[in-house]
Parts: sequence; structure tokens; C-alpha cells
Amino acid sequence: MAAALFWVMPLEAWCAQHHDSSGAPIRVQMHNIRYHFTDAVAIQINDLDGSLVPSGGNPFPVFDDKNSFRLQVVAAQISITPQSLEQVLNSYVFARSDAPLKDINLAIDQDKLGGELRIRGKLHNKGDIPFEMEGRLTPTEDGRIRVHAENIKALHLPVKGLMDLFGVTVAAFVKTNKLQGISVDKDDLLLNPEQLLPPPHMKGRVTRIRLDAGGIALTLGNAAPQERILKTGNYMAYFGNRLRFGKLTMSDTDMILMDMDPSDPFDFDLDHYLSQLVAGYTKITPQFGLRVYMRDYNRVHGGAARKAPK
Repeated sequence: MAAALFWVMPLEAWCAQHHDSSGAPIRVQMHNIRYHFTDAVAIQINDLDGSLVPSGGNPFPVFDDKNSFRLQVVAAQISITPQSLEQVLNSYVFARSDAPLKDINLAIDQDKLGGELRIRGKLHNKGDIPFEMEGRLTPTEDGRIRVHAENIKALHLPVKGLMDLFGVTVAAFVKTNKLQGISVDKDDLLLNPEQLLPPPHMKGRVTRIRLDAGGIALTLGNAAPQERILKTGNYMAYFGNRLRFGKLTMSDTDMILMDMDPSDPFDFDLDHYLSQLVAGYTKITPQFGLRVYMRDYNRVHGGAARKAPK
């Protein structure tokens, strides 16, 4: 019980500040999480403050149903590797057989001042002609990611602009809602992370972008993340309203999922969280809060589980 009290006492001020019994969304705080949307798509969440908002007509979030909630971000520092982003583009955005682009490959060119994103692929609507472009990333006023084309080639020959490269096909697909999360603005690609990433969807305005060896680092929201409710370790904390996972439904939720090995990011996979629960253990606080100590998914079963994307 002493261990439980150790975790509860630093939370009192935070819980009082965020407690709301009027049906408000569940408050969320995360620190140092490798969050998997699918086996091949993950983002690194350094810090995040926000809430779980029910969606799809559901009265409250259900961990076992990704479409039952979205993550509304107030402030966050996250990053995504080029490999994860290209998986999103190939497996979701351009997955249709009649999609205009195929076989997208992404890489970061750090030799350019400030870094550039290098995009290679095939123009499927033009006989799978190979193309490549280099672009600088900046946030738009409405919180999307603008990729401004600095250099464009098809068959290794210079091309004037994106519309010359793509023709009208991409614009036509966007107008008919056949492409989600991407649009063309003259010589710029506009990416909307909320629509690009698989569920559970993350909603928040991109306000800053930085490219480095680790990938595409994004700042979401204007406010700085709040003071961490736990001073050490990697965790995901949920407070207020109702939340269901498995057979358990919590009212006035008070739950923290904690990394049993804080030496590296907490590798969490919503599709397979049960195996992480089984490999760990739980404690109940004197206030009936739930503290869940979980193993990284990429270490479950002695590392037999699939490894996190590089």
C-alpha cells in the first residue's frame, strides 16, 4: 500500500484541477510513449496533454474499439519516422488500385539547411513513371503540414511544378474524397495528420515542425505541456468520466499505465494491449485508482512480438 500511496500523492493537485463529473471528456497526459496505430505505423509521443473524446455515437471511450474515441490534443511534442509516414501513404492514402501515386519512399536530407523531406515514388496514372521531389515542411495557419516542393523530377528530368507532374489526377481524387488527408496547393502538398493517421484519430493543430535524424518532429497546440503528474518514468494517465477496457468499466476514471522498464520509451500497442497487461501487474490506490505496470509490447514473450519500427 505504501507503494500505491507513493504514486497517488503527487496526483492530488492534478486530479483536483482536472476533475469534472458533468460528462466532460477524459483528461489524458502521456510521457515518452512509442504509440502504435498498427503493426507498421507508430509515433513517438514525448509529452502530451489532452483528452479522450467519444466518437461514432459512443457514450464513452472503449479501448477495444479504436473508432469509439479520438485524442483531442491541447499541447504535445511528437515525432514520426519517414518509414512510418511512408507506410501510412502506401497502406492508406494511396492504397486504392486506381490511386495516382504508388510505391512512396520517404527520407530526410539533413545536408540541406533546416532539412528537407525527399519523396520518391511512381506516377501510377502515367504508366508507373518514377518521380522524386524534395520539399521543406512548414505549418499552415489552420494547423496542417505544408510540403513546399523545392526540386521536382520525373524520369530524372526537371519538372516545372506539382501540377505538371501530377496533372489533374490528384486534384480530381481530392475533390471526390478518394484521397484522405492530402491535397495539392499549386506547388505544395498539404498533409493533415488527423486524417492521415489510422484510428484512434489524433486531433490537434500543428504549430511547429523540425526535421532531424529521428524523423519529423511536430509541436501540436500553442500551450506548453503541463507539469508532469509523475516526476519519473514513462506513462499514460487517464482521469474523469467513464472508460472501458476489456470487461472493466471505470466511472470517474483514475488510471495510469506505467512502463515497467523506464530506460527506453514505453512501447504501447492498442491492438495488443492485453498481452502487455498479462505480462505486468496492477495495484489499487486507497482512492480506488488503478495503477497498471506494463511491459513494452516489443519485449512481450521474450521479444517474440514484432519489433517497433526503426
